[in-house]
Amino acid sequence: MRRFYLLSIQPTLFGGISLIRNWGRIGTSDQVMIQTFDDSAEAGEAFGRLESAKCRRGYASAEEKV
Repeated sequence: MRRFYLLSIQPTLFGGISLIRNWGRIGTSDQVMIQTFDDSAEAGEAFGRLESAKCRRGYASAEEKV
């Protein structure tokens, strides 16, 4: 089963930072979860934790696949 997981950090309209997670099977509609943080350091830490957890589970970076 081919799956994808996408992490991105984007600013909010009210000065916060959002960590946006998209995941699902390739070829189907995806799921989305948005977490909002007060500062970019917290969002960066959460991003790093999620990225390392997904790499341990077998997900690979798109740059590595090209």
